[in-house]
Amino acid sequence: MSIADQLFGIPVLKVQDVLGQQTITRVPLAPPEVAGSLNLRGRIVTAIDVRLRLGLERRENAKASMSVVVEHDGELYSLLVDSVGEVLSLNVKDYQRNPPTLNPRLREFSDGIYRLNGSLLVVLSVASLLNFSGRVDAA
Repeated sequence: MSIADQLFGIPVLKVQDVLGQQTITRVPLAPPEVAGSLNLRGRIVTAIDVRLRLGLERRENAKASMSVVVEHDGELYSLLVDSVGEVLSLNVKDYQRNPPTLNPRLREFSDGIYRLNGSLLVVLSVASLLNFSGRVDAA
């Protein structure tokens, strides 16, 4: 999947579904990264704007987002991303820990990286993305 022209990956066993653009209902007083909620076959799913969670600019309204539905602690979450590509089989020997030069905000939400044909694929940690307990808002 890609977000702001950066390749990202999520372990395939975490992914429950991939959806096109969905109708999202805003949740009052939710953090900005919480885009709202959506109805997935009768289940209410919290939608997280991964761009905002990673500290990137908000997506232009004209651009459609996609949803990667993941399960975490028994709940379903929709991770809103720019696009979703193919499922890749990556060799564990090519996995690398986060380099010290990786953007600190990406490092906070990353489990590691893969170098793919001159591109960098950042492996996202679903648990870190969905952990809002360490959040401190300015007054």
